[in-house]
Amino acid sequence: MLSRGCSFLGSSGLIEKRSLHSLKLCALTLPQRINSSMGVALARSAQWTAAGYETGTLEITPLNESILNEITKFVESFSYKYPQEAKFVFVEPLEWKTYLEPSAFESGYVVSSTTVESEEVDKDGQPLLLLSVPYIKVRSFGQLSQLLCVATDSKQQEAQACIEANRDPVVKILGPDYDEMKEESTSLALLDTIIKDKELYIKRKVAILLKQLDLHLLNHSLKHISLEISLNPGTFKKDIELLKRFSGKGEQTVLEWIEYTSDYEFSNGCRAPPWRQIQGEMCYVMVKPHDVETLCLTCSTEGVFLNGGKTEEEGAIDYERKGEVYKDIVTCLKDQSPVFSENMSKQEIRFNEEQQKDSQIFEKPKTEDGPSSATGSEKSKVEKLYFGKSHMTKRLEPSLNWRATVDYKDHKSSTKDSQEEKQGKLEKSSTSVSTGRGQLLRKGGEKVEETVSESSSESEEDEEPLDHRQEANADLPSEYWQIQKLVKYLKGGNQTATVIALCSMRDFNLAQETCQLAIRDVGGLEVLINLLDTDEVKCKIGSLKILKEISHNPQIRRNIVDLGGLPIMVNILDSSHKSLKCLAAETIANVAKFKRARRAVRQHGGITKLENYRAAIKAERIIENLVKNLNSENEQLQEHCAMAIYQCAEDEETRDLVRLHGGLKPLASLLNNTDNKERLAAVTGAIWKCSISKENVIKFREYKAIETLVGLLTDQPEEVLVNVVGALGECCQEYENRVLVRKCGGIQPLVNLLVGINQALLVNVTKAVGACAVEPESMAIIDRLDGVRLLWSLLKNPHPDVKASAAWALCPCIENAKDAGEMVRSFVGGLELVVNLLKSDNKEVLASVCAAITNIAKDQENLAVITDHGVVPLLSKLANTNNDKLRRHLAEAISRCCMWGRNRVAFGEHKAVAPLVRYLKSNDTNVHRATAQALYQLSEDADNCITMHENGAVKLLLDMVGSPDQDLQEAAAGCISNIRRLALATEKARYN
Repeated sequence: MLSRGCSFLGSSGLIEKRSLHSLKLCALTLPQRINSSMGVALARSAQWTAAGYETGTLEITPLNESILNEITKFVESFSYKYPQEAKFVFVEPLEWKTYLEPSAFESGYVVSSTTVESEEVDKDGQPLLLLSVPYIKVRSFGQLSQLLCVATDSKQQEAQACIEANRDPVVKILGPDYDEMKEESTSLALLDTIIKDKELYIKRKVAILLKQLDLHLLNHSLKHISLEISLNPGTFKKDIELLKRFSGKGEQTVLEWIEYTSDYEFSNGCRAPPWRQIQGEMCYVMVKPHDVETLCLTCSTEGVFLNGGKTEEEGAIDYERKGEVYKDIVTCLKDQSPVFSENMSKQEIRFNEEQQKDSQIFEKPKTEDGPSSATGSEKSKVEKLYFGKSHMTKRLEPSLNWRATVDYKDHKSSTKDSQEEKQGKLEKSSTSVSTGRGQLLRKGGEKVEETVSESSSESEEDEEPLDHRQEANADLPSEYWQIQKLVKYLKGGNQTATVIALCSMRDFNLAQETCQLAIRDVGGLEVLINLLDTDEVKCKIGSLKILKEISHNPQIRRNIVDLGGLPIMVNILDSSHKSLKCLAAETIANVAKFKRARRAVRQHGGITKLENYRAAIKAERIIENLVKNLNSENEQLQEHCAMAIYQCAEDEETRDLVRLHGGLKPLASLLNNTDNKERLAAVTGAIWKCSISKENVIKFREYKAIETLVGLLTDQPEEVLVNVVGALGECCQEYENRVLVRKCGGIQPLVNLLVGINQALLVNVTKAVGACAVEPESMAIIDRLDGVRLLWSLLKNPHPDVKASAAWALCPCIENAKDAGEMVRSFVGGLELVVNLLKSDNKEVLASVCAAITNIAKDQENLAVITDHGVVPLLSKLANTNNDKLRRHLAEAISRCCMWGRNRVAFGEHKAVAPLVRYLKSNDTNVHRATAQALYQLSEDADNCITMHENGAVKLLLDMVGSPDQDLQEAAAGCISNIRRLALATEKARYN
């Protein structure tokens, strides 16, 4: 492709030669680049309503919003990125019903009360944009780009309307023959045609850009879809068997009966015929509620819905969907049967307890758990997308292998045996992951096997997303296959070939997930880890440089631990080679982000060695030298110094040393040099970690770093964005900085980042948005940009850290919104979602959700709704905790929830009072205050007063009456007063 801004063969000398050379490359690669169809992403990845891609509309889903956001960004930047191509006139105009008014258009347009014409015209004098209210026609990317600038806040609405009205936009842009490449045409003939026809050349360039957009959207969608939770046969089987136990005759049963339509089960767990499994359907269930006719349900990967039922004549199922899609069978039946809903609410707690018990009985669908030991070209093909033992999205394989269903009682009796076999299976699989495993363990010995076997009893799903593979039919970029070829050279080459292959591999963008998984999928991880066990320093360094980059991926981290890579890296920390030690330490830091990895480092003596490093850094005054070299002219040296500060600045003393040695000013100055993205990522990372200290934040504000950080919120790679947003999140803890971010226009780009899928970025951006929401003016902007709804949708994210961070961010949003109660109620299913998060096992999620409930419950109507959803028993169930952070927010939530109906009595009935009394023995004053307030509210009920007295609350509360905290004083005194009042009333009644 020609360089930006070069006219077509219009320059002379070297520029002309370079342009012609680029043109030749473009022509020679056109057949393979354009021959495949375009527009695949919209048809295959976007989610359309029931009418489908041809006639339906785009559904309102996070995936569609993400796709629209990517398309909008592409079109917005088209004019300045590709000025020549922006002038290309479409073969047919894109036409749709617009939301824009003529008055929105200004310079460059001829505007009347009902029409708008662009001053820019084609060769026939026809305008490239024509608006005749309410329909608009656009005929170039330049005008599309300007249209989005005019649209401002309704950009995505315009993009959606355009896509829905123009189902095959590429055909309208390029014409129906845009991808017809004559097979007999040679590359040179094509080159000759393009040179003679400048318009055809531009058209081909536009075609290539659209193809690149299509591939980008497909890869973007694949990442997004891989994080969404879906259903599988095991989920339905467990729920159906459980409902059977709650069914039968009698008024208290939830159903009369529930049965599968088929007694046979395929090997993949499905009962639907293979031709329906392709549609994502898994089984069909006949259900007889007490109050309505027999229902026939379809259970699919998308959810549960009513089908047409069985035909009377043939008994065949009418597969057509007859209603909306529900998330599970219970939700569907609640909507269809009032009696089921009523009886289910009475037995919900027991039902949930049974579900938890059964999670150990019914095994989820099993898949291979580890990378393939591919040794040839056949085995290096992309494997099917899969997730380990989880509910994560899984592409069901249609199966023709029938098997008889297992009776529930027989299955239960055999559970113990299967669990005893589980440990052995895990150990066996861990030792046969690859052909290189034997080599890998010759130094690790028994310790590695001990680490792997111990991990089988530890649940890591809450910490790291489970393993998945690329789909065999996914549209993968050429880099994927090129990397796999390099891995083959690593496996079979000599030392020289190995070093060359390692260097070549580093030329790829290893921060990209496709490249990371390409290395793993063909068995490259085993080879890289085996190289660490050789005597060749160059091979070790090359391997560690690659492992350091790809270990940012959570799946790769798990694989490295499974393959016993950590013990070898820990041993390298004793090496005399400094670069080798530094690389090993950085890679360990990336990998050790979940419990099993940290335990492996600890068991092999890694912590002692790493602590020695930190002590040495302080003793040798290394921080002073790092700061000094930030002013160097060498960009690579600056990058490494900034990265070292980033790694060390978790420590408060290190942050202080960076400030005292004058390191903050050069870091702020380096923010202005954005061309070197690796250096920028290191610098922003150092600023982020240094911003944890308030004194450093004051300095950064003085050096105008905050304004610069806001400017970096757009058009930057994710590794930079994570650090930029992290730094702003720390800076926005201060009022002055929140105002500064708002005035610099930082709220909108922050809200825009809420639709991403990068876990670390989502954690940081939710924190930053939450910090900004403390200021009412910023909160108004967040609300106007639909930021609160985006935060609420992140409560569905599979990552606990994202859920927790989103819940914390919602607290100031609810607290500072103008009509918070109505805003919260406007989110359909939002309150039920929050209450259900109280079933989480993650303490941070629980604490953040309790804090959110405290704010939600300030509105009486919302408090009534969450009470109906069962908030009281779920909060009560959490009372026996030793975590002070959770104690504080749980007590606050209980205090607030007491203010509705008979909730005070209900907390007593669910045994929440006695554990709360024990909170008063905590060393945290915040826990004391929240607990005293909760006990004061609970003491309005006589039975609760008795429980408090029996558990020694009075003595503990008396000590707190003298606290300097006024709120704590009043709550403690009020509670004692209520207990005393009850005692006096009892005594008086006794004598009367």
